[in-house]
Amino acid sequence: MGILARFKEIMSSNINALLDKAENPEKMIDQYMRNLNSDLGKVKSETASVMAEEQRSKRALNECLAEIEKMQNYAVKALEAGNEEDARKFLEKKASLAEKEAELQQAYSLAASNAAQMREMHDKLVSDIGELEARRTMIKSKMAVAKTQERLNKIGSSVSGASRSMSAFNRMEEKVEKALDEANAMAELNAAPKDDIKDLTAKYDSKQDVEDELAALREQIKNKE
Repeated sequence: MGILARFKEIMSSNINALLDKAENPEKMIDQYMRNLNSDLGKVKSETASVMAEEQRSKRALNECLAEIEKMQNYAVKALEAGNEEDARKFLEKKASLAEKEAELQQAYSLAASNAAQMREMHDKLVSDIGELEARRTMIKSKMAVAKTQERLNKIGSSVSGASRSMSAFNRMEEKVEKALDEANAMAELNAAPKDDIKDLTAKYDSKQDVEDELAALREQIKNKE
């Protein structure tokens, strides 16, 4: 794509539309900035060249007009001196220069139009770059906020998941405790009935054994004496 066609496209582009379509506006605007700054250097060079051509065409036209006026003055002087033939030659040269002047005027008009278009493209590009520079920080700030919100949303989902897991854990714990209580109750029900008499006789049986042992000790001591 030629430089003129490229910058006509830039002039007709809509920055907001480009950013809206971008998957990652932050990266898109950085890339667009790099492209525009690179293009701006090319536009400046091309604009300078076109403007130089405008000045050259204008200078050639002015020189031709000056030469026409010069031939006119010489023709007058020749007639005043009585040299009609010389005057005729000066007028013939003037007529030749007049034809050239028409061509130069056309060339200058075209060069001036091209220079105006290039200056317009240059100014549009500078304006776009200025707009992006002003908006880049804002866009990146918004992207940072959006990313933070996205992380918070993910954390919120994890917390909700943990809460659900905790609730499920509590339910399982309640079931286990209930099962344990039921098991303990069943064990108690399955235990043999308590025999009070047996426990009572065991009490006295233990005491009798102690008495027998105490009597034996007394007998041993007595024998030693």
